[in-house]
Amino acid sequence: MKKRLTLTAKALLSLTLMAAFIIVFTCLGISFSFYLDMKEDYRRTAFSYTRTAADFINGDTIKKYYETGEKDDYYYTILDFLCSARKESNLKYYYVFIPFENDVVYIWDADNTENACDLGYHEPYLENGKKTAEGAFKKDPKEELTINRDAVYGFIASACSPVFDSSGEPVALVAVDMAMEGWIESLVMFISLEILNVLLVIIVSMVVLYFIMRRSVIRPIEVINAAAKDMVSALDSEEKTSIEIHTRDELEELAGSFNQMNDELRDYLIRLAAVTAEKERIGAELNVATQIQAAMLPSVFPPFPDRKEFDIYATMTPAKEVGGDFYDFFLIDDDHLAMLIADVSGKGVPAALFMVIAKTIIKNHAQLGEISPAKILMSANEQLCEGNQAELFVTVWLAVIELSTGKGKAANAGHEHPALCRRDGKFELIEYRHSPAVATMDGIRFKEHDFELYPGDKLFVYTDGVAEATDAHDCLYGTERMIDALNKDPAAGPAEMLSAVKASVDEFVGDAPQFDDLTMLGMVYYGPAK
Repeated sequence: MKKRLTLTAKALLSLTLMAAFIIVFTCLGISFSFYLDMKEDYRRTAFSYTRTAADFINGDTIKKYYETGEKDDYYYTILDFLCSARKESNLKYYYVFIPFENDVVYIWDADNTENACDLGYHEPYLENGKKTAEGAFKKDPKEELTINRDAVYGFIASACSPVFDSSGEPVALVAVDMAMEGWIESLVMFISLEILNVLLVIIVSMVVLYFIMRRSVIRPIEVINAAAKDMVSALDSEEKTSIEIHTRDELEELAGSFNQMNDELRDYLIRLAAVTAEKERIGAELNVATQIQAAMLPSVFPPFPDRKEFDIYATMTPAKEVGGDFYDFFLIDDDHLAMLIADVSGKGVPAALFMVIAKTIIKNHAQLGEISPAKILMSANEQLCEGNQAELFVTVWLAVIELSTGKGKAANAGHEHPALCRRDGKFELIEYRHSPAVATMDGIRFKEHDFELYPGDKLFVYTDGVAEATDAHDCLYGTERMIDALNKDPAAGPAEMLSAVKASVDEFVGDAPQFDDLTMLGMVYYGPAK
């Protein structure tokens, strides 16, 4: 058997012809040293400014300026000091700020242009700004220079030093930004002069190396590349592509691996086609499940066109193909209206299945004539706890209203607080003590409370998908924004109420993905029919 010559051996043989390349690496080393020395000069200069200002500023005043926003003579003394230092030293930026989790708050900014940041101005962190601030906001920080590229000034060298209060704790940071004017030109010129000295050696070495590598490496790789293209074009046919390379090195092994990969890839494509078909089937079934779930919820409005005592409207927007939220409203008898909104724990198909069961059980118990929400939930709880091996539960708000009087009873099983708007008033959250969620344990006795609606009153209930909607920065929408959206037009009907809240949520969330099902139900009570 002939001795196999590896690519490593061939590379070593070629590198002996390129010994002159050592000069290139020497040039790179000298250039890197030149860069480090220049960076160290900027670092010493920048931190001399930040340390001087940090030592000059009384840190005990920072908290007062931040909390009150009021400026005094000492404030302007520091501002004049920073502005003078910036002007005399030709600094680009010289400022003092308090770092927070997501942004910074300016205390002083030595910028004499109209873009200066006033006391208390909030600004998000720039690139690498948060990391730099966290590293500097310590009792004994390491003085590290940060270099970023600015669209106006080019490369900027930045440094931060902490300002300490009388107890020795850091309360703010002094930052300075210096334009590194001409440093790239100096570095390029230095490197260019060294490259000219070795250019002739590089050209000769590359010519020799090319002829060596052309025969032993490049040509075999071209063969493999051509075979790969043939393999791609022949994947749909029964014709197989194989490679024959006899270089007695890793390229020969690569050709063998390629032939094996070709066979395995064909088998994988067959399996992939089967998996894709199965995925399409599941997608079609989920689409049908979405239609079935939507059909289970009341969707024809007005639902009771002959009843003039009230008007009602509801919507449900699932976060996935199917959701765990649900709502319902129905007449228990001619004088009692039941309203229901609920949220099943979890997401997707399991929550949707539990939603169907919970909705059916709760409605069945109510339609038997029971007008006590607490008793309805107690009976439903016993049934849902049976065989609940998935340990799912459902938060429920259930109310039964006597249409002839406006008197009602409501039970809240771990659900969101409803919002009520009295006639000629504004929406407010009605907060009271919750009962546990349904299906958490056997034997729960649910609490209910009495309430009364007067002609013109409005009721709004919702799931946590509204209050807990999040934007791209993981900020919650919250109930305050919801109440504000409802109060923009207190005279709106149920459909307009829900539309206003949905538009407000969409505007707040923006392009962030919907995390949870979003379900709302609104009702206006007009009083007994005359």
